[in-house]
Amino acid sequence: MTTLAWKINRLKLMGAPEIVWRVQQLLQKKASKFGIGLVSSVPSPDVTHMGLPFLAGDGQDADIAALRAAADAILAGRWNVFAMRGAALGFPPQWNRDPKTGTLAPLTLGKQIDYRSESVVGDIKYLWEPNRHLELVALAQAWKVTGEARYVQGARSLLLSWFEQCPYPMGVHWTSSLELALRLLNWACAWELLGGLASPLFQGEAGQRFLQQWLATIYQHAHFIAAYFSRHSSANNHLFGEYMGLFVASLVWPCWPESGKWQALARRGLEEEALKQNTPDGVNREQAVYYQHEVMDMMILCQLIGQANGVGFSAAFLQRLERLADFISALMDVDGNMPMTGDADDAQMVRLAHEAGWNPYRSLLASCAVLFGRADFKRKAGHFDDKNRWLFGVAGLQQWQALDVSAPEAPVLAFPEGGYFLLGSHFGTSDEVRLVADCAPLGYLSIAAHGHADALAFTLSVGGEELLVDPGTYAYHTQKKWRDHFRGTAAHNTVCVDGLDQSEIGGNFMWLKKANARMIAHETNSDVQVFEGEHDGYGRLADPVLHRRRIEFNFNKKHIIVKDTLQCTNIHDIAVHWHFGESCDVSLVDGQVQVQGQRNGLRMMCTHGIPEVLRGSDTPPGGWISRRFDEKSPIASVAWRVQVHGTTEIVTQIELMPFASPAN
Repeated sequence: MTTLAWKINRLKLMGAPEIVWRVQQLLQKKASKFGIGLVSSVPSPDVTHMGLPFLAGDGQDADIAALRAAADAILAGRWNVFAMRGAALGFPPQWNRDPKTGTLAPLTLGKQIDYRSESVVGDIKYLWEPNRHLELVALAQAWKVTGEARYVQGARSLLLSWFEQCPYPMGVHWTSSLELALRLLNWACAWELLGGLASPLFQGEAGQRFLQQWLATIYQHAHFIAAYFSRHSSANNHLFGEYMGLFVASLVWPCWPESGKWQALARRGLEEEALKQNTPDGVNREQAVYYQHEVMDMMILCQLIGQANGVGFSAAFLQRLERLADFISALMDVDGNMPMTGDADDAQMVRLAHEAGWNPYRSLLASCAVLFGRADFKRKAGHFDDKNRWLFGVAGLQQWQALDVSAPEAPVLAFPEGGYFLLGSHFGTSDEVRLVADCAPLGYLSIAAHGHADALAFTLSVGGEELLVDPGTYAYHTQKKWRDHFRGTAAHNTVCVDGLDQSEIGGNFMWLKKANARMIAHETNSDVQVFEGEHDGYGRLADPVLHRRRIEFNFNKKHIIVKDTLQCTNIHDIAVHWHFGESCDVSLVDGQVQVQGQRNGLRMMCTHGIPEVLRGSDTPPGGWISRRFDEKSPIASVAWRVQVHGTTEIVTQIELMPFASPAN
């Protein structure tokens, strides 16, 4: 998409107030060329007033071997950046060079750089990720646990190189307020782990110069964020993260006259956005479960840092966090799998756990188990991980151990405002069936940036094994073909009409015409459980098509009947898509689909069309799953295709079957 086309589409989604605000922002950016609005000199910090410690643990009960291995790899110049594992970026790295493409971003005024242009900056996700400084925290943790000087000196070298290569306000790392905010969060954790003002880093004349340089850069970060908040149609998780960064900075380093104002502004913003961006029943309005994880993580960190400094959050804020945890708990199957609904970018706000098999969702539930005294969250989390050992310390572990998990799982089954509904049985056991139906809005605000065109799709897990999956995200700013495929309708377990997406793509993080979904029925109190919903995404066609889906789960027979009704007048090409987990062996037998997983399987039949299977296909794109950002692997995807003339009901029968051992 050309820059002009993107700008036209973006303009279509703005109201008059946003246009006025955007013009003001543009003028502000232009004025910055002349130094207007920039920090000309940093006020002297009052270091007699510093924040109080907020990390309750000392790391002695964490996986020290894993932590040491992570820190040693960083010192050896081996970095993990998305799909690049152990990449030789050096130590310290070249902070303005994209590790994926090698593109060196220009060191010009940050706000004048087009960070969306691959030719200018490379893959911006890869360029920004190391500059969030999660690795700095690993070095600080390693020093805290081992006391080895090489780790604290490594932290100093990393920071000094960044100050030298990324001077305020030059370069691509002075463009996005969210990136600055996440850097501040990681600096705050590293600051405490390194000993705060008592750190050996600040000893002697050279140490004091380093201290003043770091504090000056912190001030510049906070000043920048306060001037460039994400507003209007961009006021999603970015705005929440910006408030977080400013809030954390104002508490950890309350050294300047503006600090009190920043704290009040950020705390008020966090309170407001926690309620705006998350539904009362616990669903993040971006309709992307990984971003729900990120927002929850920010809320937990802000609460703990604020509470340690006497500035906690309201009951409403905490209640919304607890409801968000209810949703995560409901979607997670007995083996800890989460449907990959909506966008995911693999981001962590701060990386405190280095143990193998760490699960971000289980970690969140462990945090919320302690915060809210919820044994059911403990049951789903299963483990008090290293991140929570750092956050809550011995007292938190004792609270965790006191929670009784003997009660059976009884998840919330309906999130009507958020738009998700569960069917299933034997939750929390090896016989579990967990079906999650998506009847949610496309996304948040006018651009719906992180939503996928997945209305009326559902995922299915049996006994903790994912059989029907959401294939994930894979790409963001680059690889448009794959960006569009993974968020498109054909990449979800739902119906595609005339080869079109339910909603119209307007850019990498933008949707134009959007499908509206609504729940018609949800019944779970009988032997045949029911979900029924409809969406109007194809109402934009010359001959409008209304898609209604009814799912019936027979509790006793373990059968699922899916009835897709396409209400229309003329001829349309219909495809009913299904995507199977990596463990599934999928074959076609007499017009039926036979699926055998590691422990469970299913048989699928359809009243219309002949099934077609794609496995790892580039043209047409299909038969892929992305468990991690920028990584994809083949799976089996099946589509039943049929041409309908007028209103038609297509019935798919899914018979669940236990594992069948091959004959000897």
